[in-house]
Amino acid sequence: MPIPDKTALIAQVRAYDPSADTDLIGRAYDMCKQAHGDQKRHSGEAYYGHPVAVAEILAGLHMDVASVCTALLHDVLEDTGISEAEMRTDFGDVITDLVVGVTKLGQLELSRSDLTRESKQAENFQKFVLAMSKDVRVLLVKLCDRLHNMRTLQHHPKAKSRFRIASETMEIYAPLARKIGVERICAELEDLAFRYIKPSAFETIEKRLIEWRDNQQIAVSELAIMLRELLDEHGKTARVFGREKRPYAIWKKLERQGISFEDVADIYAFRIIVDKVEECYEILGILHLRFRCVPDRFRDFISVPKPNGYQSLQTTILGPDSQRVEIQIRTETMHDVAERGVAAHWSYKDESYAYDTAKAGTDPLSRIRPLVEMIEHGGDADEFLEHAKLEMFADQVFTFTPKSTLIALPQGATPLDFAYAVHTKVGDTCIGAIINGREKPLRTRLKNGDVVKIIRGGTPEPAPGWESMIVTGKARSALRRLTRSSESQEFRQIGFMLADHAFAREDKTFSESALSDALKRLKYEGVEDLYIALGQGKLAISDFMEGVFPGRGEHIAGGAIFNRDLIDDSTAKLYVKGEGLREGVSMHMGACCYPIAGDRIIGILTPDKGIVIHTIDCDTLEALEDQPELWIDLAWRRAAGKTASVGQVTATLEHVPGALAAVTVIIGEAGGNVTNIKTVKRSSSFFDMVMDIEVADARHLLQIVAALRASAYVVAVRRARADV
Repeated sequence: MPIPDKTALIAQVRAYDPSADTDLIGRAYDMCKQAHGDQKRHSGEAYYGHPVAVAEILAGLHMDVASVCTALLHDVLEDTGISEAEMRTDFGDVITDLVVGVTKLGQLELSRSDLTRESKQAENFQKFVLAMSKDVRVLLVKLCDRLHNMRTLQHHPKAKSRFRIASETMEIYAPLARKIGVERICAELEDLAFRYIKPSAFETIEKRLIEWRDNQQIAVSELAIMLRELLDEHGKTARVFGREKRPYAIWKKLERQGISFEDVADIYAFRIIVDKVEECYEILGILHLRFRCVPDRFRDFISVPKPNGYQSLQTTILGPDSQRVEIQIRTETMHDVAERGVAAHWSYKDESYAYDTAKAGTDPLSRIRPLVEMIEHGGDADEFLEHAKLEMFADQVFTFTPKSTLIALPQGATPLDFAYAVHTKVGDTCIGAIINGREKPLRTRLKNGDVVKIIRGGTPEPAPGWESMIVTGKARSALRRLTRSSESQEFRQIGFMLADHAFAREDKTFSESALSDALKRLKYEGVEDLYIALGQGKLAISDFMEGVFPGRGEHIAGGAIFNRDLIDDSTAKLYVKGEGLREGVSMHMGACCYPIAGDRIIGILTPDKGIVIHTIDCDTLEALEDQPELWIDLAWRRAAGKTASVGQVTATLEHVPGALAAVTVIIGEAGGNVTNIKTVKRSSSFFDMVMDIEVADARHLLQIVAALRASAYVVAVRRARADV
């Protein structure tokens, strides 16, 4: 395909923007062509054809001159010898800043060999979000850049790279396009990516669509005529046209609902476009009087628009032969926004071409603000990318504050997600919720139209299980930040107690004044940092004591025993938390169920042992079901994962040479440490053993049990209980 010359591009822009600076566009075109010179794309075409094609796509969205020029220059800084200073001299700060924002940022700061490809992608996306948060045009140019690359992806020589680029498009760029309402770009990106990610599925759906068109063409035409005649009969002037559901949208519906192709009701839908909002509702009434409507298939996105600005009335009627047909009714303005999203709000006004906030009714950046807030919460780039995908992919449910402010959330969202959507501080201090006037649990799934009032407490502190209740990326990111803050205090307390215990074990009096010199030797800025390092396990107790008392290691045999603390009766109170725990009450691990970090646990008050900790499924608890006053809800502190636990397993092994050796090798390779073995029963063919294994947590022990079950020497293996 020939590359359009600058005259054609300028004419395209002038058609919707008579005041366009044609000289600026021409100079950008000339620099693009000259700078890229003899560079070629994978297809063999001149490289400058790519930025020109991107500029054409942006002109098709009726974007401003700065955006079109940015498209022409978006690869110049990265791939040619033109400097940023030269570009600022020739094109000014606005265009140059946009080009810098669009430029791929990974090459300068992501060259470290310690980063995986996924981590590089995550950091690059994080920087991209920050760039587009300053000007949404960065995102629009980047989306058009990706769209043209996807249109020509078949020329990329490596199939693995085609799959990677398509996956990135599906996971990041298409959802971002939908988030700002640019449906035409989003839909094409999804279909193009779908073609490479699931080629057989794409081909199958394309084939079925061709068959469907052949079979339904006459019926669709007849219904179109019927709709136009119905509107004429009532004196309504409107544009009526159809749209066919795209292959990827059909695939998602088949996948999500578990239905067949024949059961997809809205393969073909009609759009009725009118001039005024009132006419939308009038035509809806006309349709419902003539045709039966399908219950639960009506949506009023005019009174409650989608977060990306989409507005329309959507209903499904039963046409001839009881065929389901979806009808979308909207104004011309609404249709423009549905197709072009935020791009629809750049228009000619007061002798300039710019974003019209009054026309839009909202700031386009508000739709990507949650992504920026996630970055502000901290955490690594991989965590950010995980949360951002959660934020971008979910379907919407519309809820309201008591003051009628609309809060759009993903399907499955809870009052905690709602609280964090209102404000991070509201989420941090949330302790309950009132939904539609009635107090409800925080894990309640919100529904469309719910009015939610958040009950707030005093001290920000994450409760156990909160992370399992939330679905939004913003809430998950904020909760991780709050957890990190709470953990610091928790680790500080544990570190203090560990230091106190270490002094006591050597009959020394503990005081913080004794630590001043040790801080310099151990290279910590303050006592708080020292305690946190101890609590996190980053500083071994033996190293801590050596820092406080230099030379101590020469006089203490076996000092290495302080390198790792075990969770046992003597340290249980360091690693377990729960409401109702009191100072001075002793705690013991139940000998009946051997609880270890990661198990769901409960505390039982006893007259002689204080609190005994049991696993939630311990048989001992059955006899205490009628004494709830003895039960205390407990949970492991996160610090428990930094220590070791001793789990006990029983195993039946074949009585053959090498069986025990094989089992211990399996445990060692799985990261476990056998601390005790006892044979409880022996026969000529088998023998039963009880093994104490030092593990990180319950998950680790289950992994070891699974590994043992795979051994040919092991007949049976399970976690030990008291009946053994």
